[in-house]
Amino acid sequence: MARQYLLGNEAIAHAALEGGVGFVAGYPGTPSSEVIDLLRARRPEGVHVEWSTNEKVAFENALAAAWCGVRALFTTKHVGLNVAADPLMTSGYTGVTGGFVVLSADDPFAHSSQNEQDSRLYAAMAGLPCLDPGTIEEAHAMLRDAFALSEEFGLPVLFRPTTRVCHSKADVELGPVPTERREPAFVRDPRQYVVIPAHTRVLHRRLNEKQADIRERLVTLGYNTGEIRGRRAVIAGGVAAAYVREVLPDEVSLMVIRAYPVDPEQLHCFCLEHEQVLVVEEGAPVIEDEVKKAAGCVSVLGKRSGHVPSEGELSAAIVRAALAKAGFVDEAGLAPPTPVEGLPPRPPILCAGCMHRAVFYAMKKVFKEGIFPSDIGCYTLGLQLGAVDTTICMGASITVGSGIAQTVGGDVVSTIGDSTFLHTGLPGLVNAVYNGADQVVVILDNRVTAMTGHQPNPTTGMRATGEESPKVSLEALCRACGVDWVETVDPYDMTGLIATLREARARKGVRVVIAKKPCVIVERRARVTRPRFEVDPSTCTGCRACLRFGCPALAFEEKQASITDLCSGCGVCASICPEGAIGKETRPPEKRAVPGGAA
Repeated sequence: MARQYLLGNEAIAHAALEGGVGFVAGYPGTPSSEVIDLLRARRPEGVHVEWSTNEKVAFENALAAAWCGVRALFTTKHVGLNVAADPLMTSGYTGVTGGFVVLSADDPFAHSSQNEQDSRLYAAMAGLPCLDPGTIEEAHAMLRDAFALSEEFGLPVLFRPTTRVCHSKADVELGPVPTERREPAFVRDPRQYVVIPAHTRVLHRRLNEKQADIRERLVTLGYNTGEIRGRRAVIAGGVAAAYVREVLPDEVSLMVIRAYPVDPEQLHCFCLEHEQVLVVEEGAPVIEDEVKKAAGCVSVLGKRSGHVPSEGELSAAIVRAALAKAGFVDEAGLAPPTPVEGLPPRPPILCAGCMHRAVFYAMKKVFKEGIFPSDIGCYTLGLQLGAVDTTICMGASITVGSGIAQTVGGDVVSTIGDSTFLHTGLPGLVNAVYNGADQVVVILDNRVTAMTGHQPNPTTGMRATGEESPKVSLEALCRACGVDWVETVDPYDMTGLIATLREARARKGVRVVIAKKPCVIVERRARVTRPRFEVDPSTCTGCRACLRFGCPALAFEEKQASITDLCSGCGVCASICPEGAIGKETRPPEKRAVPGGAA
């Protein structure tokens, strides 16, 4: 096939097809989401693709497919691997028959994550091979071949692209996609798949016995390569190697680590040729610690010595500065870019007409000084409205809320999205009811998994492939968990929303309010339209009450409010204007107010 200019995740998705994948499961999470989005659109007949309810569920589905001889792919982001860690740790013991690739996309600098986590550490702990591509071309080739490597050793292979690999573009030489499908079969073997203690002790020993062969095989595959040019060397891994190549002097040696476990003898021989080694990598000092064990008396610099930053992303400028600090070059050069002075900050913000904004506004109005635990999703931006006090991880809003309610009491209102509630919110709700927590849970049901790219979930009535599925009822689920008082409300109905929240406040125990309204972006794509709104300048007093609502469609100029073309027609601003100055638009579209200009 011809070369194509592809997004990293596009290249990875095509590599999975080239590798003969037959089963794909995951949960959306940036920067990994596009892989399944693309596979569901391009999948050949006979390839199963699904968005699962959470990462543990997805991992176990894919692992089971691999036990049946099918090549399987599990996709997640780094924090999602935490959710799947339980089966991950045991999967090395049980092994696999069909190739099983565990794609965990790391997010250095936490562009869209709550932490900077290094999935290589999971691979080491689980005793699994780990492939760490530094370019899109490497990602394509390594993932394509990872299925065969998995089958060779009968182990899952962890594949760790990072944000810059997933979301950059490059020319990639694509290969053919096989059309033949394997005939799946499960061969019953309790000693392999039933991990009771007696079996586990044997399986663990077998896993340990494979490690030397894995290290040797990765050497013969040529994933870890070194070039000797002088008496000083840089050892780099992942995307950091690309930055190193941009700034490394010709007289400095370079070794690139793309796969783990690293062979200590290969490292030892390379280090012995040099007086000093600088290790450059993003994330944890995984390579650095291995180099220090293998280097003997050779000086090793890196994160632990303070020469390479211990957090955040690297860049060519940062790598050059590290080389200068280590004495490998005379000066840092390559000054990092500095922002232009006077530019206004542009923090992320909820969309115009987003249902979450109305809910947070009403919550603050009703509960005032209450405590507001929240969760992972678009609604985390409720922080800007003063309605988010805690966010830890998926599903933690209800459990954290329960802990606070049981400790300090008062008004505790937890917010969680529909997909997140199904992901890990349900056990927390069961626990809150069972242990008698006194809290309000607001499920923000925008009918989609919005933050990660509008993937479907079990409430939408649609599978990843576009096929119809039964719709899960959040109301029925909550009642089945033991919640006596469950109310569903339209968040655009500010009067009804506030009344429902006031009733919730007056009650005791676990109360659930389901705020249900489709995401405005989904509605826009479906061509759902509503009349827009406008400000009557003769009535507006410039009180700024509407601006405190925080909708980006609201502007203020010459002591009066105005509404821009961003308006989606939700009408919430009209219900909160104390002067009644906002109403449905009567002017023709060409006369609408625009940001920075008059109507």
